[in-house]
Amino acid sequence: MKPAGAALLSHLAGEVTTLATCWTITRRDGVVVRLTSHDDDLIVSTQTFYAAAGYSFTALAASADTSVDNTEAVGIFDDAALSETDLRAGLFDFAEVTADLVNWADTSQGVMPLRSGFLGEVIMLPDGTFRAEFNGLTQRLTSSIGEVISPVCRADLGDARCGVDLAGFTNTGTVTGVSDAAHFQIAVTETRAVDDWYNGGVVVWQTGDNAGRAMEVRDWIASGGTVVLFSPMSLPVAIGDVLEISAGCDKSLAHCRDRFDNVVNRRAEDYV
Repeated sequence: MKPAGAALLSHLAGEVTTLATCWTITRRDGVVVRLTSHDDDLIVSTQTFYAAAGYSFTALAASADTSVDNTEAVGIFDDAALSETDLRAGLFDFAEVTADLVNWADTSQGVMPLRSGFLGEVIMLPDGTFRAEFNGLTQRLTSSIGEVISPVCRADLGDARCGVDLAGFTNTGTVTGVSDAAHFQIAVTETRAVDDWYNGGVVVWQTGDNAGRAMEVRDWIASGGTVVLFSPMSLPVAIGDVLEISAGCDKSLAHCRDRFDNVVNRRAEDYV
């Protein structure tokens, strides 16, 4: 979008202003959501920013050092912009966010950038609202870059460092019984799938209301084909739904050696 020009700067210096913030949220799946704090939709540089009902952001603050600047967004659900289903499914987790200031009475004056960052934890509140953490770019600087000696493997199953091809450990199953959105039974053909085989693995739904969504497996009981997820799916699970389920790894030497025959790529110091 066009940066702030002399007209917007002059407006900011005036005694009376007509200002609004415009927020651009880019999810990791590429979907872009545009919101404005104004009470009506705004068109800025041909892009429409929607006036979502009932949301607000805490004050923006920035520091000259490398301390982390955080802001929170609080609001109610609006299916046209931020739906409860999408938020519960984690589709907005770690989404990229930019905040700009505009003159809602004359958006042709351009925008003044306020903040860029990423959404952090999204919390669902009992009163039907949500609270989303907005972390500044310096948040990334708090992440550890190096590695420390550890008896637990630092690679994740199937990633570039692990090297295991998950295609050989992923099976297609069909739901045959449902207790709730986190407990159900499946029919799956896998001769190696003894108890705990899928523990720590991932379920990816192929059909049904949850198609395209994923969730980690907490427990697998071979007798009866029972799957227990770490968290319930955001939408109901139904008999006949098709899923893909992958084996899990507890990052121990035993799993690495006996289950995946992958000790050569192990990222752990078991005997130190």
